[in-house]
Amino acid sequence: MPRWLIRLNEHVPIRYGIWFFAWLGFVGCAGLALVSGGGGASIAAVLLGGLVLLGYSDMRQRSRSVLRNYPVIGHLRYLLEFIRPELRQYFIESDSEAAPFSRQQRSLVYQRAKGEPDKRPFGTHKDVSASGYEWISHSVAPTVLPSHDFRILIGGGGTSCAQPYDASLFNISAMSFGALSAHAVLALNGGARKGRFAHDTGEGSISRYHREPGGDLIWEIGSGYFGCRTAEGGFDPDCFAANARLPQVKMIELKLSQGAKPGHGGVLPGPKVTPEIAEARGVMVGQDCVSPATHSAFQTPLEMMAFIERLRALSGGKPVGFKFCVGHVWEWFAMAKAMRETGIWPDFIVVDGAEGGTGAAPVEFIDHVGAPLQEGLLLVHNTLVGLGERHRVKLGCAGKVVSAFDIARMMALGADWCNSARGFMFALGCIQAQSCHTGHCPTGVATQDPLRQRALVVPDKAERVYRFHQNTLHALKELVQAAGLTHPNQITGDHILRRVSDFEVRRLSNLLPYLQHGELLAAERGEVPWRQLGFEQYWMRARADSFALRD
Repeated sequence: MPRWLIRLNEHVPIRYGIWFFAWLGFVGCAGLALVSGGGGASIAAVLLGGLVLLGYSDMRQRSRSVLRNYPVIGHLRYLLEFIRPELRQYFIESDSEAAPFSRQQRSLVYQRAKGEPDKRPFGTHKDVSASGYEWISHSVAPTVLPSHDFRILIGGGGTSCAQPYDASLFNISAMSFGALSAHAVLALNGGARKGRFAHDTGEGSISRYHREPGGDLIWEIGSGYFGCRTAEGGFDPDCFAANARLPQVKMIELKLSQGAKPGHGGVLPGPKVTPEIAEARGVMVGQDCVSPATHSAFQTPLEMMAFIERLRALSGGKPVGFKFCVGHVWEWFAMAKAMRETGIWPDFIVVDGAEGGTGAAPVEFIDHVGAPLQEGLLLVHNTLVGLGERHRVKLGCAGKVVSAFDIARMMALGADWCNSARGFMFALGCIQAQSCHTGHCPTGVATQDPLRQRALVVPDKAERVYRFHQNTLHALKELVQAAGLTHPNQITGDHILRRVSDFEVRRLSNLLPYLQHGELLAAERGEVPWRQLGFEQYWMRARADSFALRD
């Protein structure tokens, strides 16, 4: 939808929208009647009646959120979508230039969510001769797989986890109720239940809208300990155990940082803390809801591992891990050394890329803080492989993953599964208006305004969430088959190729430093050269008892 239309309707209550536009139509029709004489009155009446009926129909239909919130005028968006290819081709931009997600990426999600054909004629739009172009190599002996329901068992890799989770390879990334509307949460969890995949709660904890559909949940615990906090804002073990032992909660994720604003923390202003949000987070209605930049339950890597083990015990043995966006390399190395020293290993680690993030953040944080997903994921994977302990910990990742090739590429970098936030927002009907933080979301996805939320019809959108998940995994199955493999976890850096110059193509395995089993320990002993991304000095100086470097 054009930005000027969105800004206009931000100042017009939606309940009066149809009458506002009918009035505009009446003025136009009256002008036509005056110009054309008596016969114009009949034309004016017909046009006015048509506008009213169209607006009423828009508000009653269930499939298009934009039209439910923007009756009559919302049709301009679809008119522009119809004529845009020609406008773009000759006057504006290509389908791949818009940011943060291109029209081509969004269209792919919309098509798969709606169950429409996602095939495209006339060849690729990408410049295959350009530096940076990537592709997956195929086999002359492709395989035939019986199902696209690829799964990974999380937990039980030598830890005290007693309730491993059989997870899908593609899940909903962390987005809190409060950032998302109640209707959006209901639709996401409803789709997750039907597709048997996981829905991460975000640090806003478990709301009634997460519980109602009954889909699998990954409960994210942030520095504010929402859903398991004392009155003073500390960690409450009894409250945690009560929620963590809910059958619907399958895994516990300790959030250290996120891609959108790592190391920043956040505040939900008191006026936005509604009774429903207060209920979910365990805070007071109308009071500022603070997420500190750091945790109070632990201060050192050793204490962090002890806290992870404590959460696992309190949850009844469910998989427990942590999520972070890689920052100081030595801090990650300190965590890895603490795992070795204590023998306490997380069941999983989710690496969030700096290019990710549904939440609003300062521009400097969005653009210049945190490691991109490729560098962060490969560092974590390499460290665990180099320690000879990769088998103990499953790796998830998040950061602009919306297509099957995105998933395949992350698997090649070391991921066991992928999460997506904005991809599933597009499946809900998000049009990338980028007004998430204003409360004026035009499709009812990221707002607490009940009038805007009603545009999002939960049963319809839950079905779209389900179809997006299914069709994306079906496309992944076709890629795996074409490569001659039997499971996505067989995809390695040897399967993905990248053009690095006009006359040079290299495999990721040759382009990026992949460590061998136990190589990091061997380098530490002086048996082989260091290849840990040039960070050997940080490994030697990292310490398990502190996030600071050893002098």
